[in-house]
Amino acid sequence: MTLDLQLVRVQTGFEDEEGRLVFADGRLIAVLVRLSDQQEGLAGLWFYEHGFGPFNGHAHPTFESLEAALAWIEQRRSQARLAAPLPPPIIGEP
Repeated sequence: MTLDLQLVRVQTGFEDEEGRLVFADGRLIAVLVRLSDQQEGLAGLWFYEHGFGPFNGHAHPTFESLEAALAWIEQRRSQARLAAPLPPPIIGEP
């Protein structure tokens, strides 16, 4: 399944306002923000501002490109699917 993006302006309190909402299966899973010139040495990089559900955590990496950020998110999606517990069996099912 593919990730869908929506362009958004994010109120970060800095000049870093260009952002993308990242959706998977119609659910918001992450917010990415492109860093401005105000972030010395990091301008133009994409920052993992926030994740939701299994994508929430303490890691807030930066990425050289939007494509690299999406590849990292997709890798985390794959890991989350593998780690998901199996549903309990239905008793009485033939």
